[in-house]
Amino acid sequence: MDKDDYDKYEELLHMRYEIDNQLENIKNNVDENTYKRIQKLKAHLNKKYSKTTVDSQLKGANKAFKVLSFYERFSKAVQLNLDIDPGRLMGITDGIFGMVMTLLIFGLALPNFNILTDTDLSYAIESLIPNIGITIISFILLGSIWIYHHEFFKLKTLNLPYLWINIFFLILISFIPFTTSLIGTFSNYIISALIFGFNIFFTIIFMVIMYWYANKRGFMANEISIEEKKYTYRTFTIMMILTVIVIVLDFNTPQNFIYLYLLVPVVSTVRDIQFKIKHKI
Repeated sequence: MDKDDYDKYEELLHMRYEIDNQLENIKNNVDENTYKRIQKLKAHLNKKYSKTTVDSQLKGANKAFKVLSFYERFSKAVQLNLDIDPGRLMGITDGIFGMVMTLLIFGLALPNFNILTDTDLSYAIESLIPNIGITIISFILLGSIWIYHHEFFKLKTLNLPYLWINIFFLILISFIPFTTSLIGTFSNYIISALIFGFNIFFTIIFMVIMYWYANKRGFMANEISIEEKKYTYRTFTIMMILTVIVIVLDFNTPQNFIYLYLLVPVVSTVRDIQFKIKHKI
């Protein structure tokens, strides 16, 4: 081996050392599946260039180093904690909850026809009963979601991905007055019940994602015990299962099972009381 080849081989060893360091840094900042995919890419490149010349191996190592360097910089930039007071996020969240819950009531309106007698007024009010029922259900569901948002999401810091997860959560919350009005006006149509059900279901899904991500990144203001995590995930799971059951019942039967949504706050409240009694909180 001449000096030029020796220098290239030394450079190749150095590049492999740098790549291993990059992989170790990435491992500490990504989930297991992402790390496995990166390891597979590394194995593919090693296999591709293992039986080639030093120049080709060096080319492959440089390629891998550039890709990993970009990924590492991008990952750090995205996951960097933002200089935003979490209280401001809680403030806008409370504001949207308040506005959405108010819009639910504003969505109630008497039918558009002349009311000339007490009988006409009684009939108009009676025709509103289905809308009032679904409005009460939506209001109680929103109240339950708001309670759990404040109970489970006490943050000390946040980053850009968490911020956007919370924004999409708020988008789903903001659609609830529309889906409530839809099912109240077109209660005889299955699709209206499905749209409302999926609105609630994905709202809970995004709460789970927010909770999981905040725990993973260490955003919680207080240390959360394993028992608390299990309780929280199981509570969210029960809420999702109950939502799916109502969706399936509404889809497969002609009867209206919309009031079964009231089981969501009832079951979650009972679980909350049991947990606090058991752990003497």
